[in-house]
Amino acid sequence: MTAAADAIARLAASDRLLVALDFDGTLSPLEDEPMDARMLPAARDAVDALVATPDTIVAFVSGRSLVDLRVIAEHDDSSRELLAGSHGAEFWIPGEGIASHGEDEADIALRDALRGHAEDATAHLDGVWIEPKTFGFGVHTRRATAAAAAEANRLVDEIVAAEAPHWRRRTGHNIVEFAFRHEGKDSAIAELRERVGASAVLFAGDDVTDEDALASLGEEDLGVRVGEGQTSATVRVADIAALAALLQQLAETRSRSRA
Repeated sequence: MTAAADAIARLAASDRLLVALDFDGTLSPLEDEPMDARMLPAARDAVDALVATPDTIVAFVSGRSLVDLRVIAEHDDSSRELLAGSHGAEFWIPGEGIASHGEDEADIALRDALRGHAEDATAHLDGVWIEPKTFGFGVHTRRATAAAAAEANRLVDEIVAAEAPHWRRRTGHNIVEFAFRHEGKDSAIAELRERVGASAVLFAGDDVTDEDALASLGEEDLGVRVGEGQTSATVRVADIAALAALLQQLAETRSRSRA
């Protein structure tokens, strides 16, 4: 039995399973225009199958702000998936709505000032976009040349180092994120696990920011890395389609075992 098949059989037998999934690059292709991201049909079908499986909870765990995550996930108040946005600093819970860890006025004022400084400093660089986030901002360079991307990151690193050295810095696919909140996807998984009373967790992701969560998983859990890169995951799949197939197999196996 392969590692993936063995893990699916084990998770299918768990009492209460949390399936937590990164969004960009994991369920949706990476897009030059970030708000164009949408789940591939096969990924949506697999998520829907898991949501319908007994004693199975699905959550999307993303660095996106909660408001943007709801848009790209096509998520509304009737949706049954839990959401963890801003790397676990804000949540959406079915039947409850938004649950945010909050912030104070000084943090918000500094966020807005730094975002403005970053926009001004990079305005001359083609293909660079400063993305507003609930607890900070991101420097997108997917459409920039390598030289422009390096210059944008250098300029913004200097701004944050001078004005907010206590902020957390994260890197991802053609993005550098800065935030005054220090939660990570590992803390998001821990909070979701406790909230839903999960006996096992599957977490899948494709980027550096997902590795905190993958490294935090226990022996009864399963970490899945989508694509290349160094990882703490125990299973690797080639792409979104392969992950969707794994999730669909898990839904089918778990449904049979709990029938």
